[in-house]
Amino acid sequence: RTGHCFSGEYYSQFVPDEKVDCPCGGAFKSREHIIRHCARYKRHRHVLRAVSRDVSLPKILGTADGIEALATFLRKSGAFTRRGEPRTARSAPRWEDEAE
Repeated sequence: RTGHCFSGEYYSQFVPDEKVDCPCGGAFKSREHIIRHCARYKRHRHVLRAVSRDVSLPKILGTADGIEALATFLRKSGAFTRRGEPRTARSAPRWEDEAE
């Protein structure tokens, strides 16, 4: 597994020209930093704390409730996206909007 995601861990190994430090000021943008410590995602971390008070990765990744909480955290926070922000909602194309 390559560990592909928009993190310093991945960039340091596969994209050496990309910055590995976190925009929050953290020295290294690791997966653990993003999930447990990064100030950018502090306001969304309550979702994870509902499952694991100390945001224990084994507990989050090892339980169905934890996986569900992590999915919610990722969707709401935008963590691990290229820009580190939630993706904008896409709507399905409508026939009425197509050019004639």
